[in-house]
Amino acid sequence: MIKVEGIHKSFGKVHAVRGVSFDAPDGKITGLLGPNGAGKSTTLRVLYTVLKPDQGSASIDGADVVTDALEARKRIGALPHGAGLYPHLTARENIAYFARLCGLAKAEIDDRVDEIIRLLEIGDFADRRTKGFSQGQRTKVSLARALVHDPQNILLDEPSNGLDVMATRSLRELILKLKDDGRCVLFSSHVMQEVAALCDDICIIANGQVAIDDSVAGIRERTGCEDLEEAFVRAILMVEAE
Repeated sequence: MIKVEGIHKSFGKVHAVRGVSFDAPDGKITGLLGPNGAGKSTTLRVLYTVLKPDQGSASIDGADVVTDALEARKRIGALPHGAGLYPHLTARENIAYFARLCGLAKAEIDDRVDEIIRLLEIGDFADRRTKGFSQGQRTKVSLARALVHDPQNILLDEPSNGLDVMATRSLRELILKLKDDGRCVLFSSHVMQEVAALCDDICIIANGQVAIDDSVAGIRERTGCEDLEEAFVRAILMVEAE
């Protein structure tokens, strides 16, 4: 479970996150939505332990992301936006390297890497160097790195960005499987169709603040909009009018 409580983060004069709070429980898919510059990626980077909040707190399964950052990292699998791969390593080598970084025993790494390659259907290019991979291939390998240590909490920053229809469909099926396995899945997206198809709960952020945080049905009821895209726009406008 992920808990975020009143976090603030500024970069110079830019106040990127202003008191954001929400919970992302196990066994559910929580969407983090908002227009460009709303503070979504900054919030996720705090949860990755890449950034420290100026105020507030966040925890992963009870491990504080600031005071117990190493323990928090052990409990997450992260797919940051634009995550890079080592171009001169094969896909398999990239995944195995991250398995070692995550502390998997040497004796189990090969079997675990083979398992994740099968799960994500990347066997056709697993032994090619990642230099020159398509966007979809890079995303699948980056996702494999995030899942290789079997984390309870999965954080995905716009995971379907640049994927074709078939790759996007495969990704959605995987996200739903993670939910069915009882994992906590938190992801950001701009694709309303994706959000409507996947999310149990949604936290909409605008101007660094939470505009609305509720179930999909709750957001429709509170905004008076049956269409989720229209509900999203209305929630954003409500914050911007304040």
